[in-house]
Amino acid sequence: MKKRVTLILFCCCRLINYLKNQETNSWATSFRLALVFLVIIASQFVITNSVFAQDYTRRAPDLDRLTQELFAEIQSDQVPYEDLYETLLQYYQTPINLNTATREELRSLLLLNENQITTLLRHREANGDLLSVYELQSIEGYDLRTINRILPFMSVLSGNQNASRGSLWQRIASEDNNALYLRYERVLQQRQGYTPPTLYQGKPTTRYLGSPDKMLIRYRVSHTKDFSVGFSMEKDAGEPLTWNPKNGQFGADYVSAHLLIQERGRLKTLALGDYQLQFGQGLLLSSGLGVGKGAETITTLRRSSVGVRAYSSLLENTFFRGGAATVQVAPTVQATGFVSHKNVDANLQQAQDSLAQFDEFTSGLLYTGFHRTASEIANRRQLAETVGGGNVGYTSRNGNLAVAATGVFTHYGTPLLKRAEPYNRFELSGRDNLALSVNYSYVWRNLLVFGETARTTSGGLGTVNGLLASLGPTVDAAVLVRHYDRDFNTIYGNAFGENTRNINETGVYIGLKVRPVARWEVSAYYDQFSFPWLRYRASAPTDGHDALLRLAFTPTKTNLLYVQLRQRLKPRDLPTDDATRPVPLPGEQLRQSILVYYNTAPTTNLEMRTRVQASRLRDDNGLAWRQGYVLAQDFSYRLNSALKLTARYSIFDSDDYDTRQYVYEQDVLLAVSIPALYGQGTRIYGIAEIRVNRAITFWLRYAETRYRYQSTVGSGLETIQGPLRGEVKAQMRVKF
Repeated sequence: MKKRVTLILFCCCRLINYLKNQETNSWATSFRLALVFLVIIASQFVITNSVFAQDYTRRAPDLDRLTQELFAEIQSDQVPYEDLYETLLQYYQTPINLNTATREELRSLLLLNENQITTLLRHREANGDLLSVYELQSIEGYDLRTINRILPFMSVLSGNQNASRGSLWQRIASEDNNALYLRYERVLQQRQGYTPPTLYQGKPTTRYLGSPDKMLIRYRVSHTKDFSVGFSMEKDAGEPLTWNPKNGQFGADYVSAHLLIQERGRLKTLALGDYQLQFGQGLLLSSGLGVGKGAETITTLRRSSVGVRAYSSLLENTFFRGGAATVQVAPTVQATGFVSHKNVDANLQQAQDSLAQFDEFTSGLLYTGFHRTASEIANRRQLAETVGGGNVGYTSRNGNLAVAATGVFTHYGTPLLKRAEPYNRFELSGRDNLALSVNYSYVWRNLLVFGETARTTSGGLGTVNGLLASLGPTVDAAVLVRHYDRDFNTIYGNAFGENTRNINETGVYIGLKVRPVARWEVSAYYDQFSFPWLRYRASAPTDGHDALLRLAFTPTKTNLLYVQLRQRLKPRDLPTDDATRPVPLPGEQLRQSILVYYNTAPTTNLEMRTRVQASRLRDDNGLAWRQGYVLAQDFSYRLNSALKLTARYSIFDSDDYDTRQYVYEQDVLLAVSIPALYGQGTRIYGIAEIRVNRAITFWLRYAETRYRYQSTVGSGLETIQGPLRGEVKAQMRVKF
């Protein structure tokens, strides 16, 4: 009620200020007083009967539905979805302040287009700080769907909220966003890697050295624009618990910790321990905020220069370890410096030829993060990696122009030397790599142009440039052009592209989003790309394309229906049955897919989601279409404030592994599950979320996949005898 009264007073004050500037006479004065009265009544009516009729309480975001909207069709296991998922959760736990957020910070949320950001900043400049989130309804471009999507990640605060909270340690001790997570998970069936070893040619067969239990401990306390402190410890299934501090082993195989301090005068950010960096369009430095191509065809195209971020995810190879600091050099200039040193996984090899370029070398870095067998443990942290560099950026006072330069130097203790394959000819070789880049961003009216160009030690050039345009209140368009030389080598870059690495690629992306009538939205993109040099499983220069069309209907804020079509033509060597030509032939694969998704909430406690997903695949060697599909039905029911139940039943059928289906699943908080389903069978899972009290919450999850016409599941050390694979997972959160 207080917020409702505040908003009414806000409207009246704005109107009275307007009246002060007008000429007065008796008739006009009476009319304006009557107008004031009508505004008061109308404000009360609107607030009472709008979607914000109740006093605003920032609700938890529906991250599962939001993930569906952003990703839509997930057909890859190479994207760090867990990092993006956790980023969205951190925005909820440390929301963006609408009264102080910069243009770049608003872009980083990936949910607002450039026109919406501009209108918000103009509203703030013209009217001062927002008094309530209710004001979003009065800003041009903010419909109810947009407001409902961003509200969980936004706050409205005035002044320096941290000034009156005491010292840093006092603020940490009194922070509400303070929680410890304990997680346990295990596959119930015995896998080959956990059976007693047997002899093969007189030698014991390979086995996992640890237990099949996967365990996690994670703690974090943080506050918006102030601080973040946390640590994570994880033991993967099959990894042994080892205490060897000299070798960096403290029980769990993976240990991570960080301390982040922000807004301490001219010191904008200080990070110690594990952290991430993102500048420009991600050509040199990119954290997990890149979504790439998906159902969101406009806002996720551009990367945001969020700078230094605390790292608390469980991916064991996408972070820096050391220190980083950002300083406000001048009102419009910021400078960031960083240094990192850690040992990464690699398979070190000795040269067999005395005339070889290097006596000892590694053919590449290992990114799995698993240390379960003797060979995996032997490769653990064998390669010393030192990275240093910085960024200097200028941002105009109105935020419309931003220009920055970035430099990154990487040194390895042992030289890199790829296998002598034709497609590896231009890969990074040696110990050192220096990369320099310049990035820019400029807003003019409803247009945003942006880009980054970089050069590496090898002489390779990489550049990505784009344009986002709001062609009208209901039409958004995007164009992005990219080119990465065959010898453009970066280690921590992840700019927009078809490949998982920015190398040997040229492409043009065109995106469009149209809202023809209320509640309807049409999204589409077309991406044409080529690879001027050879690639793995592509023995000739090739090209391809990727196209998507999506029609979405949102009848209410709780209902969503969309249909999506996608076609992808990508080059790939094709096997041949010709005995006289055993070498694979250059060819192409055409993949076509359809996705129908419906989300409805018949009551406030019940939510249902239906998903039909199918794809077919054909090689250009004349073979028939191969296909696969998944039909999934989800139910979510909240019995009361203490118990929520979620379940899914799905059936799947695919002709082979190439037609496998990736389907996003709900999981315990901070966990992501995207299994690859192939063959024939069913998959079910159920989750119980139990809130014991304000401080303690439990999650229990069981999932199983049952295959038809199979006597075993998996391969290698993951082989299970029988057609069933079941998993259990339990998590407890303790809030302090």
